[in-house]
Amino acid sequence: MNYRESSEKLAAYRRQIRELREEMRVVQRAIEPEPVQDYTFRRAGGTVKLSELFGSKDTLFVIHNMGASCPYCTLWADGFNGVYEHLRNRASFVVASPDAPEKQQTFAQSRGWRFPMVSTEETTFAQDMGYWRDNGPIPGLSVFKLSNGRILRVADTSFSPGDDFCVVWHFLDLIPEGADGWQPKYKYAG
Repeated sequence: MNYRESSEKLAAYRRQIRELREEMRVVQRAIEPEPVQDYTFRRAGGTVKLSELFGSKDTLFVIHNMGASCPYCTLWADGFNGVYEHLRNRASFVVASPDAPEKQQTFAQSRGWRFPMVSTEETTFAQDMGYWRDNGPIPGLSVFKLSNGRILRVADTSFSPGDDFCVVWHFLDLIPEGADGWQPKYKYAG
């Protein structure tokens, strides 16, 4: 298939993806919210309740992050750092990991992250939200709404290489051989 034919076929696939996304948004709007308890997390400087993380917003994004031991979660978080100001204009945003607050703070500073973090250590939050399997955390995102004093989960999705939450994979998809075994690292040479 020549370049023009391939480009047209890929453009058709991208249109199908856009149409499928619209169908997904229709289903998302129809979801019955799930009530959630007001968890207490630790963070640098003390504790904070889930309800307090909303701040002045009625919507909260909570990133389920596996912590400093995961280069993939670090890759996602590096990307969130770039869009954090845009997201927090619409909703509150926090990254939650099982790391202790001190470890989170040190790691976040080393990466230049600006977003707030909370520790799920000593809580059942990740397990209750479905982001803990085989005795360990898994990455993803939960979206909460605060309505009449109640915390409701209105959406969630897991993360994996190639998902919609890390643009790096989409760039690599444009290379004929794709990622070709590439894996994220904490630091790259030269």
